[in-house]
Amino acid sequence: MRKIKFLWNCIVHMDYGELFRTVGKVHQITGKNSLGILIDVVLCGLRYGAGFNDYLLCEFYNLSDAQRATYVTRKVNNDLVRILNNREYYHYFDNKSEFYTTFGKYIGRQWLDFSKASKEDFQKFMESRETIMVKPESSSGGFGVDKLYKKDFPSVDAMYDHLKEQKIGVVEEVLQQHEEMNRMNPGSINTLRIVTILNETGPHIVYAHIRIGNSDRPVDNLHSGGMFAPIDLERGVIQYPAYDKARHTYTEHPRTGTTIQGFAIPCWEEAKAMCLEASQIVPQMRYVGWDVAITPNGPVFVEGNNLPGYDILQMPPHTPDKIGMLPRFREFVKGI
Repeated sequence: MRKIKFLWNCIVHMDYGELFRTVGKVHQITGKNSLGILIDVVLCGLRYGAGFNDYLLCEFYNLSDAQRATYVTRKVNNDLVRILNNREYYHYFDNKSEFYTTFGKYIGRQWLDFSKASKEDFQKFMESRETIMVKPESSSGGFGVDKLYKKDFPSVDAMYDHLKEQKIGVVEEVLQQHEEMNRMNPGSINTLRIVTILNETGPHIVYAHIRIGNSDRPVDNLHSGGMFAPIDLERGVIQYPAYDKARHTYTEHPRTGTTIQGFAIPCWEEAKAMCLEASQIVPQMRYVGWDVAITPNGPVFVEGNNLPGYDILQMPPHTPDKIGMLPRFREFVKGI
């Protein structure tokens, strides 16, 4: 029944224009018949719960049925969230100020709950600052996150009014990035996405990726031109060249020339320990994607995600054996 409901929701809410554009892209890449591609996309949705973006980004058109069955797809990820996370506790992660309060031990910077701040509160916060980061109360993918300069506003009062109009939820001091991470890309905080699962044997790290900025925006998100690559959990080094959502592969960062594969993440053991410890604070949320920044003083949280994205898991340059991540998840989650 749940599978039927999932498929029905997909049919009702699907962006059919984007579906047919995806079929066209696959046709251009492979030369295969468009009708045959469309039928295969539909069959992959029925058999594996794969969306058309899964089909394109993970190159399902190059995989056998046995290989496709090893991939974490949209439906599989939704099932993981359903099994492991209690919706009544989503607010700890959806609400920025509540997340900062709950996980205050790991935030490592001063911040202001702007949704409740008076002009006097904001003026005091800005007394010794020329630059701040601002975030909407609820957002994902880096949308609405920005770096603002006091000098760009006629007054602090005007800055306050502007932020109220933008419905900003959190104002915080600008993070300083570890010099090694700056070597990769100094234009943004290059965060680690470390995903944990809490089961009957305790907390576990399932996988980790680095996300690297590659635009003029001060964020590393894939929707803003960023790239990503998996991290070896034991050694704390980047395993493969980076990849982005435009399907480009990078052996070096185009802005700094830094070699990506083999790059060692500073404070790696501390970052892992922090995520494992934090994953036990709200035990009703057992599947979390932690976004970690590495500062000169060690790792800190940027945010936590109660619906960890799965789209960076199994990209072609990172799966040379064409085996997805589902077997890894099955080590920690029964019935998936």
